[in-house]
Parts: sequence; structure tokens; C-alpha cells
Amino acid sequence: MENRQNLISQVIVTAQQMRDIEGRIFAGGMPVVALMEKVAGLITHCITQDISLPNHVGILVGPGHNGGDALVVARELHFRGYGVGIYCPFAKHKELTAQHLQYAQSLGIPCYSSVEQLSDCDILIDGLFGFGLERAIQDPIASAIARINQWHIPVISIDIPSGLHTDTGEVLGIAIHATRTLCLGLWKLGLLQDQALDYVGKVELVDFDIPWVDVQTVLADTAKIQRITTTKALSVIGTQGTQKRHPGSTILPRPPLTHKYKEGHLLLICGSQRYAGGAILTGLGARGSGVGMLSIAVPESLKPLLVSHLPEALIIGCPETSTGAIGKLELPNNIDINQYNAIACGPGLTTEVNSIVEQVLASEKPLVLDADGLNILAHMGATSTLQKRQFPTILTPHTGEFKRLFPGIADVSTDRIKAVTTAAAQTGAIILLKGARTAIANSQGTVWINPESTPALARGGSGDVLTGLLGGLIAQAATRNISLEDIVATATWWHSQAAILAASERTELGADGVTLANYLMQVLY
Repeated sequence: MENRQNLISQVIVTAQQMRDIEGRIFAGGMPVVALMEKVAGLITHCITQDISLPNHVGILVGPGHNGGDALVVARELHFRGYGVGIYCPFAKHKELTAQHLQYAQSLGIPCYSSVEQLSDCDILIDGLFGFGLERAIQDPIASAIARINQWHIPVISIDIPSGLHTDTGEVLGIAIHATRTLCLGLWKLGLLQDQALDYVGKVELVDFDIPWVDVQTVLADTAKIQRITTTKALSVIGTQGTQKRHPGSTILPRPPLTHKYKEGHLLLICGSQRYAGGAILTGLGARGSGVGMLSIAVPESLKPLLVSHLPEALIIGCPETSTGAIGKLELPNNIDINQYNAIACGPGLTTEVNSIVEQVLASEKPLVLDADGLNILAHMGATSTLQKRQFPTILTPHTGEFKRLFPGIADVSTDRIKAVTTAAAQTGAIILLKGARTAIANSQGTVWINPESTPALARGGSGDVLTGLLGGLIAQAATRNISLEDIVATATWWHSQAAILAASERTELGADGVTLANYLMQVLY
């Protein structure tokens, strides 16, 4: 069994799940006051690692226990010699919070009803609202937050920036623009939603030792939402722990006696005269996966170009239309399409090739559909078509493609997790919804979220590389006891880590598709 720290780092909870877990902790005998002291002590430790004396710290205090946490932090910083001022705009507080406020005032810590009194602070600690906020923030608090956001003073939010919905990441009227968020206990779902990213800053988990049995008990009967962690991803592709692989080792574990066809045979169907680059980049992504054999079906006229870029691949030149798209899928030596371990189809195809998409959907092998493959599927009726398919299907849409595929699902922009979960349940497919926080869902309601990415991926061709990488990993995993969902999550992590590495060594403008593909192997060294 994985150790507790690794398990905790993967778990993502909703507001209600967090309430239920805390309820079990308190029912077990943990005093609320003791937990508040422990949490606030950990927060204080995090803060004092980064800010030194004689910095002046402003504390934003709300009416609930999030405000109580902030007040204990204020007290501890005061005892350490920091200048502390408290903004406390509420007349009523929870009992424990009110007691901490009374004590802070008895220590001589100044308390203000106007936030303007904190405008000269070096840093602000946001304890206005914790998890579970449901209503839009109104004046005078809304005006105070607007002023805080104008000051450009660094803000550390406790648990979640005030004003964000805990589950969706939606801004409830207005929200604190945090520089840093210290998430308490377990990762909150809203912090990993795309629409929250402008507000959360650098997010860190403050582990206050929630018993794993309480987490398991609460989450046992609910859909599980998980972060894709480095440890989990590396374990799937053959490495335990967080250490990089040794140079020269393979991607997925291989026995000493093997050959190329035992290490997966992937068929890519992609490219056209108009979009030749899509075929090249998809092929480079597949190359990076370490797949044993790679076959790429392209229009006949593109065959020399593909051979020059991917000499190790078997390039299949197909009859083409007058516009340079694949006219018919003709495999060599009468090979049946079901002899491949996996198929990936779509990048650069154009929308002329309906018959080819129909052919791969009729296959009996795991299928990845991307780009024009998705556009054709949308015209066919994605939900009804996929419900008829009996074999694994992975869709990799961005937001625009998702809307075309599933027009009947509520706006994906407001709750990506709900949207991707609904689509997977309706179709039986694995849905990989691309974004700053890519979300993956299967038909059983399990969701994986990739917690790290980079704007460097916002370039044409990035998705083609992912399609090739994903197809190559699925082909290799076909004869191994690895779940398809774990492979999809690992491919997503690997792809984003390559972009992060490329951006760190070059610039965020430098992670073009070819560079991205070249950095795939460097992630593992």
C-alpha cells in the first residue's frame, strides 16, 4: 500500500466531503480548539519561512473558523515580534473566533473596521472566508477586496482565496487575488479548476495529519477525484518514488527477452497536404513514448516527408483525394486493422474523411480520437455513436471541441469537472478535457486532474504530440496489467512536465511542438 503522504497528495475533495471528514475528526474526540491551534501553527511556520522581521503583516479576519485560524496566526506573529494589524469588519463571529479576537485585542494588537488601515503592510493574510462559501460577496466586504486587489501587496490566503467557490472555482462576485494559497488538510476541488487559476497563486498543501481512515470512509461511496502526482505517474511507467529514471532504462518495464512487436504496435492515421505538420508532430510524440513499432498512415504524397522525419516508422502511403486528404485507408500486405495494439486518429486529417473515422470506430482495439477525428465524430453524433462502440475509446478535446461533441451538456466553462464526468458517463468513453488543469474522467465517475502545467503549451501542435504519446503508451500497455485510465493520466502528466521543463530551460515561447517532443525523454532523466 502506498504511504499516507502519497495518498493524501492525490486526494481532492468537495466542500461537503471536507465537512464530513472534519465531522469524523471532531466526533472522534479532537477538540476544535486544538485543531485550530495545530493548523494555525503550521500556517505560521509556512509564513515565517518566507517573511522576515520587521515586516508588517495585515490579517483579514472573517466571522468563521477561517477567521479564527487567521487570528491565531496574528497572535503567533505578534509574539515573534512582527508588526501586526487586524482588519475585522464583522460584528458577529463564531464563538471560538470571537474568543481569539478578544485575546488579540487584549494583547494590544490593533483591530480596524476599515481595510485602508492595512494599506502600508508588507504582506496580507487572508482569513475572510474559508471553504464552503456559496453566496456572492456583498459590500462593504466586496469593496474592501477590490481595494486589496489594487494594492499589489502579496496576499497569502488560508485554505482558499476569499470569494472563490470551493468546488467550481467560480468567483462569487469578487475574490482575493492571492499570491500564495495554503490549502488545509486536503486539496479542494475549486483550486484545480481553470477559472480559479488567476486567483490562487502558488498553491501548497498544509497537511495537518487527517487520519487516512477518515478520508477513506467519507470517500468510499462517492466519486473519487484525484490529482495526478509525480509519484503516481512514475509508478505507472515503471519507476517507484520520485527519483528520475537511470539513463538508458526503458519507459515501461521490459523483460530481458523481448522484441519490437511485444512492446506495442501503434497505428497513427493523420495528416493531409494542408496539415502535414500534424502527422509529423503526432509521430514524434509516439516516438517519445518508446513504443516498439510505429506505423503512420498518411496521404501518399506525404510519405517522403514522414520518412525523412521518422525513419524508424513504417510509413503507409494511402490513396488521397483531390484536395490532398486520405481518400482510403489501405494497410500493407492485407494487414487487418485489429492486428495493431492501439490506434490514434485525427490530427491534420481534415473533415473530409468520415469513412476512415467510421472504420476506426468499428475496430476492436483501443482508440484515441483527436482534432479532426473529434470534429467528424461530432457530426456523427458523439454520444449515440460511442454508446454503440464496445471497445475502449479515448477522446482528447479542448473546450471548443468538447462543446461541439456534447452540445447538450451544461457550459463546460463554468464547471469542467461536472461536464467531463457527465460526458464520460453518457458515452462510456474516457474523456481527456485539455486545459490549464486538464481533467480526465471515466464512465464510473472517477476523475483525474493534472495539477501542473504551463502556458508554453498554448501553441499549435502541442495536442498532436500528446495524441502520439498517449497512443504509444496505450499500445505498450496492451499486454500489461495497467488500467487504461492510469495510462491516460500518466501521458497527460508526462506531456505537461516536458513543456514545463522546456519552458524552464528556454522560455514559455520556446516550447513549440518539435521542442516539446524532444523534451519528452528528458523528463525521465
